[in-house]
Amino acid sequence: MSANVIHASAVIGPGVHLGSGNTVGPFVVLLGPLQIGDDNWIGAHTVLGAPAEIKGIEHGAAWNGDLVGTGLTIGSRNVFREFVTVHQGHYDTTTVGSGCYFMNKVYIGHDGRIGDGITMASSVTLGGHVHVGDGANLGMSSVVHQRRVIGPGAMVGMSSVVTRDVPPFAKAYGSPCRVRGVNAVGMSRAGLPQEAADFLDVPYRQGALPRNREPEVLRPAWEWWRQHAGA
Repeated sequence: MSANVIHASAVIGPGVHLGSGNTVGPFVVLLGPLQIGDDNWIGAHTVLGAPAEIKGIEHGAAWNGDLVGTGLTIGSRNVFREFVTVHQGHYDTTTVGSGCYFMNKVYIGHDGRIGDGITMASSVTLGGHVHVGDGANLGMSSVVHQRRVIGPGAMVGMSSVVTRDVPPFAKAYGSPCRVRGVNAVGMSRAGLPQEAADFLDVPYRQGALPRNREPEVLRPAWEWWRQHAGA
């Protein structure tokens, strides 16, 4: 178990629980209720656990122990680059998984559900209650409307405006964002067979969901999708 490395200028409020091996940079603000796992890298000016941005709610003063909201839980081995902001939940706990990479100025709103192995490029913005499945990749400056769902393994192009749910392993882009095909490159990198990409290719290019039962190798992703998107 390695010690946490915390810059002297960081603000860590009451109700914050850190695992081991975390690096906390200059002027970082961590506010409770907040649980953080191990081996995370948290860059300068990052804010984790600030209250939800909802007009009219009590914001409290978490740095003095006046905790409000339902908190934020973060896993392990994540990278939060400079000026990332993740808000705690208002109705339920905001969660971030493990092994994610969040580039500078990413914003994750309250009550979000962020899975494992996700990449968000610079200035990605997620409204409240957004769910993102494992292994998804969101391009620079993409914007996701509140309560939208991004499926596992999906690729959202840069500067896209997401107002509809994006299904698993889809390649989607534009303003408004629409599914344009299958994320074949991402599926290959994830070790999925070509037959799995072929199964999704035609319906996605037609702007539809597959009608047949998905192959076994895709079943976990589609079960997640049905649970979160109600498809």
